[in-house]
Formats: sequence, structure tokens, C-alpha cells
Amino acid sequence: MSNELGKDGFAQDRLQHLQSVIESDVAGAAYHGAVLKVARGGEVGLDAVIGHADRDHTRPLQANSVFTIFSTTKAFTNVLCLRAIELGRFALTTRASEIIPEFGGGLRGEITVFDLLTHSSGLPMLFTPKPGMCIDHLDEVVAALCANVVSIEPAGERVNYSPMANQLLLGEMLRRTDPQGRRFRDIVAEDLFMPLGMMDSAIGVRRDLQPRHIVPDFQGHAPIDHLSSAVPGKNGAYEDPDAEMPWVGAVSTVPDLFRFAEMLRRGGTLDGVRILSRAMMAKATKNWTGDKPNELYKMLAHKRGWKPSPAGIGLGFTVRTEHICHHMFGTLTSPGTFGNYGSGSALFWIDPTLDMTFVCLTAGLLESNDNIVRFQKLSDIAASAAA
Repeated sequence: MSNELGKDGFAQDRLQHLQSVIESDVAGAAYHGAVLKVARGGEVGLDAVIGHADRDHTRPLQANSVFTIFSTTKAFTNVLCLRAIELGRFALTTRASEIIPEFGGGLRGEITVFDLLTHSSGLPMLFTPKPGMCIDHLDEVVAALCANVVSIEPAGERVNYSPMANQLLLGEMLRRTDPQGRRFRDIVAEDLFMPLGMMDSAIGVRRDLQPRHIVPDFQGHAPIDHLSSAVPGKNGAYEDPDAEMPWVGAVSTVPDLFRFAEMLRRGGTLDGVRILSRAMMAKATKNWTGDKPNELYKMLAHKRGWKPSPAGIGLGFTVRTEHICHHMFGTLTSPGTFGNYGSGSALFWIDPTLDMTFVCLTAGLLESNDNIVRFQKLSDIAASAAA
């Protein structure tokens, strides 16, 4: 293979190889399909649509296919919390209980915004605050959390990834401190999606997006049911147009998520719109958890006999450390590469050193460790195209 770089800063044969590898994986039924975009300095080197939305190959993916992005939703919630801090609505040192008084009492009353953003809150690793409850109404889930969930350790002791509780609380803090008294979904739409031109993104499957929505195929990898009070089925919350879940409830497209990632790569601004300051971006993309492991991924690593690696958590972002370890951002990306991901299917990262943006959304969820292996491979190939 030639490594001669084109005007977009990529070795095109390596990007073509990246596409071929995905095509081979999809042909082998590892997953159904993928939409991805890879760019350097804002210049797109690869913009590909591969495979189908479904197992039976009845619906080809499109460039504007709308995906449920699961925990990638947290990136939107986190960025808006960072923005709220810049606007003086609360601070990294603000305790959640100062804004949500019913969350006070015991160790949990001391949990700060910083603890929530760094997954160091001391709360248990939960997917729902009460077994069998519907999760589509934000106020009901907040009430259930306050009534049923207590800390298992003091904040700051361990990095215990929070699938639900941390961003649930942060989303509620955004809602309660909003000067206009808006719903969480409207805050995200009006303060993030609309300014960035992310017109195909929403909290809940907005009705006009439903014809393009890829209903998640968990392929047996859903840890719990995701119940909606309005939409039937074990995972009805992911098809509910009115669901408000600040931790998993967003839908988006690769073009939209690419605009979000580009805003981050450019230091918090895009097309004349500033979402975050450079000062905040510098703070947010620093590893604040040191060498502590992520307890969830420590457990997953032990299942494969892998050596647990540092969590590398910034203020709401995963941050690539110096360590060579199993990682969705790959082993060839630079230390300081940062981004977010969603359960078995979604990933974006920004490598500040390579000035590179990678966005990939897939159909057909993979098991967590298989997903790490898949995205590590794809990320390494992508990074090699810029080397």
C-alpha cells in the first residue's frame, strides 16, 4: 500500500481498505451495516454508506439514516452542562442536591457536577432506578432515582461508569436551572442542535424522522428492557417520539454527529457559532481520572483475559491515555484523542494531534467486548491513513 497523502491529508488506499474491511465484516454477518465519515482538518477523506438497516437486508442504509445513538446521547447532555457552567447557572463544584433537593441525604448529597461528569459519583452502576419501570418520562425517572438509589461509596474513590444515573441528574439540573423553564428536549434542540445545523437530531424519535429511523436490533445484547409508557415492546422507549432520556434517548445521523464532532475539534465553535470556550474545551478533554480503571470495563476485560486499562475520563468525554490497551479509539491514535460512544454501535472521536475526526454509526449491536475489538480495528486503520 502507498502512504502518499492526498490533498485531504489521507492515504486514500488506506481509507479504501477501511471501507473494504467494514464491507467484509458486514458480508460475514458480524453486523448489518455502517455509515461513517472520516476527515482531517475538516476535509472529508471517506464518506461511506455500507450494508443494511436490518438482518434480512430489506432496507439499505442511507447517508441520512437516523440512528438511535444510545450513550452517545451523554455527549450532548455533558456539553450543555459545560455550557451552563460557562453561563454561570451552576459550577463544577455544585452539588446535585443543591439543585435537586430531594436527592440530598447521606453520601449522595455530596456528589458534585465534577463527580457526575467524570463517572466518579459513588452511585451504583444502574440501567434503571426501579426494575420494570418505564423510562420515557424524565420527571418520573428522577423521582424514582431519588426514592430508590443511594451511594455505594464516597464520590471520587472509583471510576464506576454510570449507564443512567449521572446524566439523568445532569439533564434534570439543566432543566431546573433553565431561565426559560424549558423541557430538557427543547433545551437540547434550541441550544445545541439548531445552532449547529443538526436538523436530523432529536431527543426522542421526532415524528418527521421516524421514516428514516433505524429501529435498534440488539441481537440479544440488551442488558435490560427499555420500556415506554406510550410505545409497546421491550424496547419501546427507543421508538417513542416523546421520550426524554438524557443518558440514552437521542437519535442522530452521521452528517449531524460529524458537525457536532467538528465543533469540538475546532475548539467549541462551528460556522461562527460558539457552543463552548477554548478554556472549557481544554479542561474537558483532560484526563481527570488518572490511572484509575473504569470498573465496568475492568469487569469486561476480565471476561476476555485482558489487562484492565485506565478509564481516561475527562469532563464528559473519554480521553485516550498513553497506555497501549484494548480501546475503541484504537492504539494508533494520539494520547489526548477524545470522544464518546454508544452501546455496541456508535462512536466518534477527535484526534487533536492528527487534526482528525472519525464518526461511525452501525446497525446491529455487538457485544461490548466484540464492539471494542471492532472499533479498535477500524480506528487503527483510519489513523494509519493519516500517518
